[in-house]
Amino acid sequence: MSDFRLKVFQSVAKNLSFTKASQELFVSQPAITKHIQELETYYQARLFDRQGSRISLTKAGELLLKHSEKIQDDYKQLEYEMHLLHNEYIGELKLGASTTIAQYVLPPLLANFIAKFPQISLSLINGNSRGVEAALQEHRIDLGLVEGIFRLPNLKYISFLQDELVAVVHTQSKLAVSDEITPEDLLNIPLVLRERGSGTLDVFERALLQHNLKLSSLNVLMYLGSTESIKLFLEHTDCMGIVSIRSVHKELVAGNLRVVEIKGMPMQREFNFVQLQGQEGGLSQVFMRFAGHHSKSL
Repeated sequence: MSDFRLKVFQSVAKNLSFTKASQELFVSQPAITKHIQELETYYQARLFDRQGSRISLTKAGELLLKHSEKIQDDYKQLEYEMHLLHNEYIGELKLGASTTIAQYVLPPLLANFIAKFPQISLSLINGNSRGVEAALQEHRIDLGLVEGIFRLPNLKYISFLQDELVAVVHTQSKLAVSDEITPEDLLNIPLVLRERGSGTLDVFERALLQHNLKLSSLNVLMYLGSTESIKLFLEHTDCMGIVSIRSVHKELVAGNLRVVEIKGMPMQREFNFVQLQGQEGGLSQVFMRFAGHHSKSL
C-alpha cells in the first residue's frame, strides 16, 4: 500500500546514486529516474542537485527524506497492526547485527524464527557496533543487535545475552605465554585485535583502563575486521588475540586454540538489542520476544 516512489527516493538519497538504488531495489535505472521525476513534478521542486556523475540532496530533498522515513515507518506499523487483527504476522523486518552476534549467535535463531513466521520477510546486515547504530539512525534497519559499551542518547538499548571476552593463542604458536598472565604482561605480548568501532575493542579498552593501561601502549600487530580473520591470523603469526568465548568454542574443543587467563581482568559484556527511541513495537517486538524465549539455547 505504501508509495513505492518514496522507497525509491529513500534509496537514491541514502546511496546518493541512481545505479546503487537500482541494484538495491532490483529495478531498472530508467525506472528509478522516472519515479524521481514524478516526485519532482508532483512537489514542483528539484530533489537532487546533479554535478556530473555526482548527486546531492537539495533542501527540498532533505525535507522529503525526513518525512518519508516517518511515513514508511507508519506504513509498516499499520501493516503489522492490520494483519494482527487476524492473528497474522506479516511484513518486513530488517535486522542489523555486529559481527560476532551475526556470525556466532543469530544463525540458529533466524532459522527457527522464519520457520515459525514464514510470512515475515526477514533480512540481516552486519558490521561493527557503530555501523549498526548508524544504519538504525538512517532507517536502513528496524532493529539492531550490538555488543559495545557505549550508548547513544537517541537509541534505546535492551539486554539480550551475556558474553565474555578471552585472550587466546594458537596451540602451535612459538609465543612463550603461560596459561595465566597479569594485565601488565600485555605490554610485552604481540596482539591482534578487532577494529575501531567494534564492541569487542570497546570492552577490551575499558578493561585495560581499569589497570591504568592504554591501548596505545600495547604491541598491536594488526587490527582486523572480523573474528574469523583474527583466528586465521593466529594460525600463521605468533601472537595473542582477544575474542568472544562464543567465537572459539569449536577451536578450543578441537585443541587448536587455548585460553590465556588475564588475572584480575574480567572482560564481561552484554549483547543488546537497540532501537530508535519511540519506535518500539511491531515486528521488532515480535522478534525480541522470540529471541528472549530462545536465549538459553544460544
